[in-house]
Amino acid sequence: MKSRVSYLAVFGAVVFLLLQVSSDLYLPTVTSNVIDKGIAQNNIGYIWSEGFKMLFVSFCGVLAAGGNIFFAATQSMKMGQRSRDDMFQKITRFSQEDMDHFGAASLDTRTTNDVVQIQNVMVQILRMMLMAPLMLLGASVMSYVKSPDLTTIFIICLPLVALIVGGLMYYVVPLFKTMQKKTDRINLIFGEALGGVRTIRSFNRDDYENQRFDAANKDFAKTGIKAFTIVSFIIPIITIIFSFINVAIVWFGADMISNRTLAVGNLVAFMTYSGQILFSFMMLSMIFVFLPRASASAARIIEVLEVKDTIIGPDKPQPLGHHEVEPSLEFDNVYFRYSSAEQQTLQNVSFKVRGGQTLAIIGGTGSGKSTLINLIPRLIEPEKGMVKVNGLEIDKLTQHDLHSLISINQQKAVLFSGTVRENMLYGKQDATDDDIWHALEVAQATEFITQDNGGLDAHVDQNGDNFSGGQKQRLAIARTILKPADIYIFDDSFSALDFETDAKLRMALRTDKQIQRAITVIVAQRISTVADADLILVLDNCQVVGEGSHKQLAASNSVYQDILRSQIGEQGGINNANTTS
Repeated sequence: MKSRVSYLAVFGAVVFLLLQVSSDLYLPTVTSNVIDKGIAQNNIGYIWSEGFKMLFVSFCGVLAAGGNIFFAATQSMKMGQRSRDDMFQKITRFSQEDMDHFGAASLDTRTTNDVVQIQNVMVQILRMMLMAPLMLLGASVMSYVKSPDLTTIFIICLPLVALIVGGLMYYVVPLFKTMQKKTDRINLIFGEALGGVRTIRSFNRDDYENQRFDAANKDFAKTGIKAFTIVSFIIPIITIIFSFINVAIVWFGADMISNRTLAVGNLVAFMTYSGQILFSFMMLSMIFVFLPRASASAARIIEVLEVKDTIIGPDKPQPLGHHEVEPSLEFDNVYFRYSSAEQQTLQNVSFKVRGGQTLAIIGGTGSGKSTLINLIPRLIEPEKGMVKVNGLEIDKLTQHDLHSLISINQQKAVLFSGTVRENMLYGKQDATDDDIWHALEVAQATEFITQDNGGLDAHVDQNGDNFSGGQKQRLAIARTILKPADIYIFDDSFSALDFETDAKLRMALRTDKQIQRAITVIVAQRISTVADADLILVLDNCQVVGEGSHKQLAASNSVYQDILRSQIGEQGGINNANTTS
């Protein structure tokens, strides 16, 4: 349906444009007839009839121009809408590597500024880009009909104009492409400053950030000034050349009138067509201003849309089977490597857990904990090995079916602008208020989400900026708990919680009926958070170097012992860890 509407809009714009151009080209001929056949012969009746004809043709031209603008704007807006939709849907399917490759600032610019550039040029295509050549061709033909001899002036001068415009565009196109990249740079610095304004102030780096933004802004302005300065020469050059053309037309036209080889009306019409040719060149020069930027923008949009999906669904998806199947999670000899990395991020990871069990993952920074977590919902693809959920290979399931089994709380707590209820409904769309309050209670969030401060209708700022770090984590945890799932994943989700809240939350998770039948996967830095897990994986140097319970690892695994000593001391460390948990 969308494509039909688009073709209809384009067809309508072209039809109305043809009517507009036809009326514009016909009016000088009517004017010529009024002068030669009406005024020259003192034929008042003919002047009146041709005058009414001119009014009718002018009115038709105005209506046609309005219709052309309407359909051109319709097509442009719909194309921009589809482009933004396609970009948004594509970006939401990006892997983390794709996101890192483009960067958030660049993707923001491509989805907004670049699409607007395409929209603008689409209007110009359906208006000026089609009108200019049609007007140029039609005016040239009509001027030749009025006086073949005077048309020689155009034959001599127009190639010169085309050569000058082409030469200027040769230097302008690269500058416009550079401007788009420098727009990315400005957005990047601006976005970082907005997100890190507290950090900037706390370190008194206001002047530094101002200078950094000012430098990027000046660099962009310098390139823009250079590009538009070159472009600004086009219209004056064309105007000067056509001024000489008009002088030549009047000079030679007056001589031809004196020799009675050209009628006065035809000279007036010829000069009008000359003005239309000048106008056509003006429009073409303006198009050359828009096209380079639109070309650069189109290339950047296509670059995003042509990124191959790294996570591809199966040709014949495997059904999930009965809902009451016992939850299970299995890694079988899994290896993973990022495309830009020389070494593997994970090597030979194998384990299996079942419903009701808790899997904990602990290790130093950069040991591969989050990478392992991202393999479960298939946000990234293993290089080798197999990941199974409920006994099914995850690459044999559709993304929708796989994600219906998993509820994940990412390392960074993400909240959306709106209300607490709207954020919670991301976890379960049909959740009742009682369901939401239960999830908030388990997540220890009811102490700050109360009826007195708005309850479930309490406002949430963008990124949850009106909540503290621990409060944001608890709201994100509540949203994760609210979703019915077979596997609950908490990727370092308790880092901003104090020890008491951490302990209460984990106790509430262990006693919650919905969580009890599922698998709980916890990534954490604290020994106290993982000590009561059924199975603990210790990661170091991209490998599983320890596997077992807290007591087993505390007694025999050197890496785990180092972490334990660094957090709670050597004396009585094991007992203290168990007591804290």
